[in-house]
Amino acid sequence: MRTTPPIPPTSPTPGNRTAARTNWRRMGSAAVATAALLVAGFGTAVDASAAAGTTATKTVASKSTAAKAASTKVTWTRSCAEPKKKGEMACNALRVTGGTTAFMQANAHANAVTPKAAADSPTGYGPSDLQDAYGLTDAAASNGSGETIAIVDAYDDPNAASDLAAYRSYYGLSACTVANGCFKKVSQTGSTTSLPSADSGWAGEISLDLDMASAVCPNCNITLVEAKSSSMANLGTAVNEAVKLGAKYVSNSYGGSESSSDTSYDSSYFNHPGVAITVSAGDEGYGAEYPAASKYVTSVGGTALSSSSNSRGWTEKVWNTSSTEGTGSGCSAYDAKPTWQTDTSCSKRMIADVSAVADPATGVSVYDTYGDGTGWVTYGGTSASSPIIAAVYALAGTPSSGSYPAKFPYGSAGTSALNDVTSGSNGSCSTSYFCTAKSGYDGPTGWGTPEGVSAFTG
Repeated sequence: MRTTPPIPPTSPTPGNRTAARTNWRRMGSAAVATAALLVAGFGTAVDASAAAGTTATKTVASKSTAAKAASTKVTWTRSCAEPKKKGEMACNALRVTGGTTAFMQANAHANAVTPKAAADSPTGYGPSDLQDAYGLTDAAASNGSGETIAIVDAYDDPNAASDLAAYRSYYGLSACTVANGCFKKVSQTGSTTSLPSADSGWAGEISLDLDMASAVCPNCNITLVEAKSSSMANLGTAVNEAVKLGAKYVSNSYGGSESSSDTSYDSSYFNHPGVAITVSAGDEGYGAEYPAASKYVTSVGGTALSSSSNSRGWTEKVWNTSSTEGTGSGCSAYDAKPTWQTDTSCSKRMIADVSAVADPATGVSVYDTYGDGTGWVTYGGTSASSPIIAAVYALAGTPSSGSYPAKFPYGSAGTSALNDVTSGSNGSCSTSYFCTAKSGYDGPTGWGTPEGVSAFTG
C-alpha cells in the first residue's frame, strides 16, 4: 500500500473530567490486574497440592491455559480492498472478528460475567469512554452546535443514515438526521440523489467515521461526501466539495503509497486555509503514506488505549501488533516540511502530528448493517483516530481565517494540553524517533493525544 521512505539526510490545563465514571472504571489497580488475568486464562486458582501433580496433569493444564489465552486474542480483517493500481487509496478501517477487547475485559469484571462478543450489544469503547479518555466530557456537552464535520470516503453506504441513527439512539445522543438538518449525504459533485455505487467494505469505514464524529462531538452536524471511486483524484474532489459546502473540519480515513504526484495533489485538494483537515497515518506499521504526508493536513497516528488506576484513568502506548500491523509514521520522500514542524532528522514532512486510539484490541463500537456489518461491531485502525481528532477540532471552535490548523497542536507541544505517549514502537528504523515513542515528539504519536481542546484552537 505504501513503501518505506528512504533515510533522509541528517539535517493548558487538562480538560475537566466528570466525577462519575462507568462502573467498570471504578475498580482499583489490583482488581484490574486480576480481571485481565482471569480473562486471559492466567488467573485460575490452583490448589497448593498441585505442585506435586504429575507431568501429564501439568501438560494438560498448560495446554488449557494456552487455549484460553489464544481464544481471547483479538483478531480482525481489513474492511477495504488493497489498491490495485497507482493513485488508488485504501481505507484504514480494521473490523474485529474475534477475541476479547479491552472494553469486554473491563465489562466482564464489572458485571461478573464471561466476556462474549455479541452482535446485539457493543463490544468496544463508546462516547463516554472516548470523551473521558481525552478530557472532553464538558466540551462535548457544551460545544459544537452549528459546526459541521465532513467525512470523505469512497462509494456509497445505503444504510448510513439509519445506522447513524441507531448508534446515536443507543448511546443517548441527540438525533442527527436528514429531516432535522443535522445529517447530509452527498456525492463528490454535491448531489443528494445521484450517488456512487455501494461498497460493503467502504460502508464499514463510513459507519466508523460517522460514529466517531458523533461520539466526540454529539452537537455537531455531519456531512458525508462520497467519492465515486477510491482514486486520489475522486477523493480529492470530494474534499473540495466538503469545503465548498461549508465544512471547517474534514476527516479522511484512507491512504496509499507516496508518489511524485503528491505535491500536485497538495495544491489541488488539500490547501484550504481556515479548514482543519485530518488524515489517517496508516495501518501497516512504520512507513509514510499519502495524503497523511501532505503538509496541509493534520496527520493522525494511532495508540492502544487502556483503562488505568492513574490520575488520568487511562494509559496509552504506540499501537503495534506486528511488523505489518500498526500505526503508520515516517519521513516523506516528496512533501516539503511545514514551517511549524521542527524535528531535525527528517528534512521533509514527518508523520504524524497527533494521535488517538486505533488498536483494534482496544477498539471502538460501531453500528453497521450493510455488507459485512451485522449490527454492533468493533473497529480499529487509524480510520478511528482521524475522525476523533477532526471532532476535537470542531469542539475547539472555528479555525481562524487563513490559518493552517495542523500547526495548532505544535503551539501546545510539551504542555498538559496533550497526553505525551512515551512507550511503544511501530517497527524498525535507523532514526529512533521515526518509529519509537519517546518523551516529546515522535513519529508514531506526534505530540500525543488530546487532553481537552486547547491544543486544537488557533
